[in-house]
Amino acid sequence: MMWVEFLKWLHVLGAAVLFGTGAGIAFFMLVAHRTRDPHLIAHVARSVVIADMVFTATAVIAQPVTGVALAYAAGWRLTESWIVMSVGLYVFTGLCWLPVVWIQARMRGIAEASARGRQALPPDYFRLFRIWFVLGWPAFAAVLAIFWLMIAKPVLW
Repeated sequence: MMWVEFLKWLHVLGAAVLFGTGAGIAFFMLVAHRTRDPHLIAHVARSVVIADMVFTATAVIAQPVTGVALAYAAGWRLTESWIVMSVGLYVFTGLCWLPVVWIQARMRGIAEASARGRQALPPDYFRLFRIWFVLGWPAFAAVLAIFWLMIAKPVLW
């Protein structure tokens, strides 16, 4: 039983890292964006890109590994509806996150170029920000739904 508790702890820790890093990144990017200051945006975006690579990417890899190990150790079938739905939402979240990682790096580059040239942010930056912002909402909702599924373990079908 100790093994199950350890896997559960790892899985919850990974989920907390995913959720916390995602919420933190969104908050700090939004606050920086609202200043319209290319220097500040470039600085924050550099940190955000690093945080995504160090924390989010690590947790993205750890979650399915700990999840499958936990399911087997706890005796859950991977075909249980709440697990299938969780995996589907996880994949959906990943499909939102992958372009966001590229967009954040691109926004960082645009902000750095604007700061170096002492120019205002170009329209391309704002277009990318809108896409980044829109992709964040369904991913955030999906992560909240995954948390509920992991706790409630409902029979969905």
